[in-house]
Amino acid sequence: MERQLVLLAREGDHNAFSQLCALKIGQLTALARLILRDEYLAREAVQDALIDAWRGIRGVRDPDRFDAWLRRTLIRACYGRASESARRRRIEVELGTVEPLLATPPTLDVERRDRIERGLRRLQPEQRAVLVLTFYLDLPLAEAAATLNIPLGTMKSRLNRATQALRAALEADERAAAAVEGATA
Repeated sequence: MERQLVLLAREGDHNAFSQLCALKIGQLTALARLILRDEYLAREAVQDALIDAWRGIRGVRDPDRFDAWLRRTLIRACYGRASESARRRRIEVELGTVEPLLATPPTLDVERRDRIERGLRRLQPEQRAVLVLTFYLDLPLAEAAATLNIPLGTMKSRLNRATQALRAALEADERAAAAVEGATA
């Protein structure tokens, strides 16, 4: 069914594209939230990606690879929103946390999930994208590389650097927490 919708959308069928969007919007929003760590930026990135997808749907050569093509489009939109956000000076008031749509592995306890969340917030969107595709979506490295439109070897090195950056962020948080405990003791 999805393949047929892609073929129809590629020919300019608005209804088919709308149905595809309805099928994919939840996954796209969850992925954008994981990469951007900001609800509103994520929604804007999804909108940007869907607009770009409609404009570029005729370029989809293999309808069976539509998901990878759409994720790649979303990730580019996330990068664009992240760099635009970094250029602007914003004042934020955090009203609460947003639960991600993609489930975190149930074996992680709350404290550990919180530490990982803080560590991910310290990473660049490009680093988060690699980690999200690999560990949250559990994509094989080859498929994650295809989604990012990079060679497999580049994907492996980016994953290695992102993992090291996350590890360094987590260790920095632990050192800061230990210093605060030492100062209050």
